Amino acid sequence: MKLGSLSNDLRDGCPVLVDQNLNFMVRVDNLVKNWQLAIENWSIVAPALREIYEKLNGGLIEGAIPFDTSLLSAPFPRAYQWLDGSAYVTHVELLRKARGVELPENFWTDPLMYQGGSDHFLGPRDPIRIKDIAWGVDFEGELAVVVDDVPLGVSENQAEQHIQMILLVNDISLRNLIPEELAKGFGFVHGKPPSAFGPVAVTTDMIGESWRDGKVNLPLSIELNGKKVGNVNAGVDMTFSFPELIAHAAKTRSLRAGTIIGSGTISNSDQQHGYSCLAEIRMLETISKGKPETPFLQFGDKIKMEMLSSEGQSIFGALEQTIEKC
Repeated sequence: MKLGSLSNDLRDGCPVLVDQNLNFMVRVDNLVKNWQLAIENWSIVAPALREIYEKLNGGLIEGAIPFDTSLLSAPFPRAYQWLDGSAYVTHVELLRKARGVELPENFWTDPLMYQGGSDHFLGPRDPIRIKDIAWGVDFEGELAVVVDDVPLGVSENQAEQHIQMILLVNDISLRNLIPEELAKGFGFVHGKPPSAFGPVAVTTDMIGESWRDGKVNLPLSIELNGKKVGNVNAGVDMTFSFPELIAHAAKTRSLRAGTIIGSGTISNSDQQHGYSCLAEIRMLETISKGKPETPFLQFGDKIKMEMLSSEGQSIFGALEQTIEKC
C-alpha cells in the first residue's frame, strides 16, 4: 500500500490511500483518524485498508481525487520518536578523514544513532526556512522505516517483522552549527532542524524484489537546481540493515508503534554515482585540494529527491523543496 496525509488544521493530518502509480488518492479518515492511530492497531486495520487500496487501484472508488503533493504533509506529520542511524559507515569515514580524525574500529560493528526532534516534520513541498544562511544548510538523502510495537531486546532476525512502512527522508543539517554542539558531548539540537519526508509511505511489498536483507536495493536520485548530484544505491555499502538498526535501538527499551528509524545519509564507497549530501563533496575537495569549493545551500536553491522502482515507477513520489529566508 501507499499512504499519505492531507494537510489540515489537525496536527496529524488526514489519512489517504494513494494508488500504486501515484495518480489518485482517497480519504480513509472514516476508518482511521490518522496513521499514528492506525500503526498502533495495524493488525486490525490493515486488512480493511488493503481492500480499499485494491479497489482504488482497480478504479472502483468513487470520490478519489487526483494525487497532488502540494496538498500533502509528511505521511507522519509528527511522531512520538525519531531515531536516526548512520548505517553507511563510508559516509562517516569520509567526513572524519577530511578532519584528520581516525575512524574508531567499533564504528563498523556498533551503529551510530541519535534521537532527533519529532514534534514537527516538513512535508514534501514545504520550504526549508532558514534564518541565517551562514549556518551551512545541507540536504541528506535517506530512507527510514516505521515500526509497530517492538519488544525490548528484539533480535535482528525478529526485527524485520516489525517494519510496516518505508519513507523517503531529507534529513536537513546545519553543518556549521554541528561541530560546536558535538564538542559539548551531548548531541544535536540547533544543527538539526525539522526533517522532511516524501509524499507517501509505502509497505515493503511496494518495493518488490528490491527489498532484500532488510535493505532497499535501489538508487536514490537527487537534483540540485535541476542538476543531478547523486544516484546512489541505498542497498550498496549499507553496513547496518534496518533490522540491525531496530535491534540496536531496542537494546535497552521497547519501541512504541510509530517510531521512525532513519538509515542516515546514503553513501557508496566508489563515489561513481554521486552523493546524497554536499558535505561529502566538500570533504573530497578538502582532501584533494586542501579546502572545499562547493558552497552549502543558498536561498532560492531547489532540492529534488526521488526513488524509482526497477520498472521506472516513482515509489514515494518526489520530495521537492526550496531554501527560503525565515
